[in-house]
Amino acid sequence: MALQLMDTFTTFVDSLAESLDDHDASGEDLAARAHLSRFHFDRVVSAVSGETPVRLRRRILLERAAFRLVTTRATVLEVALEAGYSSNEAFTRAFRRAYGAAPASWRAAPARIQLDTPNGVHFHPPGGLRLPARDEVSSMDLMRKMVEHHVWLVGEIVDRAGALTDEQLDAPIELSVEGVDDDPTLRSLLSRLVGQMDMWNAAMDSRAYDFEVERGESIESIRARLRDAGPVFLDRAREVIDGSRLDETFVDAICEPPEVFTYGGMIAHVLTFAAHRRTLAIGALHSVGITDLGAGDPMRWVAEAA
Repeated sequence: MALQLMDTFTTFVDSLAESLDDHDASGEDLAARAHLSRFHFDRVVSAVSGETPVRLRRRILLERAAFRLVTTRATVLEVALEAGYSSNEAFTRAFRRAYGAAPASWRAAPARIQLDTPNGVHFHPPGGLRLPARDEVSSMDLMRKMVEHHVWLVGEIVDRAGALTDEQLDAPIELSVEGVDDDPTLRSLLSRLVGQMDMWNAAMDSRAYDFEVERGESIESIRARLRDAGPVFLDRAREVIDGSRLDETFVDAICEPPEVFTYGGMIAHVLTFAAHRRTLAIGALHSVGITDLGAGDPMRWVAEAA
């Protein structure tokens, strides 16, 4: 019986995803698509989701509207009409009730797009809905994904290297990592390693980050920023890992245009590019005779911590 209820609910969510812009669709239309009477349809959806079909649809449309506000240049009225509201005023009232701020104010300082709900169904950019996962996303899931990405990426690199000559394959490597760092120095690497955490802390709080602080930054400033940014970033990571929220999304409003990321993807991103920068920084220390950190291999550190 429970499986049948869930199947009906999944059918409703699929149908809703396909008809978000069909504002003329009535409750009877939605019920007919699930091959149920309106009475039975409302009872099934409400029992599984904790929301009536109409209330769930309105919430999804508001979440999509919030996404549009921070990722497009559409006017508030255009966003309101797309969400099915006949006037700016009606949309503003509904949005304020849901998000605690008028659309224009929220757009200037956006926060979490996803509204609280008992069922875990949310708008999922760019245009779909996301059902709650049958299994929670755990730290082990993230580690598995990172290993899978590693093996996949190594394979892709090997495939592309197959088109090179022996001379190209055996030539000394000159540092060239487009989009990571230009002409890195030990100072710039350390500043960016701290800045990366500081930047993502700001993104998760919907605050702007000033990259100018990283220009010629002193060691004293880098150390001070690390004292602040490091624990905050670590606490955030622990919070989403312990709460199995790695698949939850947040808006990075400081991007141009703003983008939506998952916490798990952000953590994997930080660790990947930080590993590259740490390796270069440790190499630079070796060049001046500082070798007590070894190669910076986490394997021994993890073993000792265990």
